[in-house]
Amino acid sequence: MAEAIARAEVDAGRIGGDRGRIFTVSAGTSAFDGSPCSGEAIDALRRIGVEHEGRSKRLTAQMIRGADLVFGMTAGHVAAARDLVVGEPEQSAKIHPLDPDADVEDPIGLGHASYDRLARQFRDLIPRRLAEMLPA
Repeated sequence: MAEAIARAEVDAGRIGGDRGRIFTVSAGTSAFDGSPCSGEAIDALRRIGVEHEGRSKRLTAQMIRGADLVFGMTAGHVAAARDLVVGEPEQSAKIHPLDPDADVEDPIGLGHASYDRLARQFRDLIPRRLAEMLPA
């Protein structure tokens, strides 16, 4: 969901002035490569006007090394991502919580309302955090 929402926000011009400047990818610290998005996630995205047909990807150290910024939904995700680049302080420094004030709740198993809530939360947090952290 995060990738789809970030792309939609970039395409709409709400993140970054140059659409070619920002490339977004979503990957999970516990994801299995190639799994389809859940029906609840696809439905929540459609309800906010975002189409997506992505598949899951497991986060790798190579992905982190190629990124400018990496956001984790929870402190546990941030720690797991940093574990992938232990001994590489410049890489670890790229990894931040999406919400610096609290963990973002994972909606798995919590039904449509939780997915809808997360979609709205991503739509708010992602542009805000990118604006805070990317150079102008």
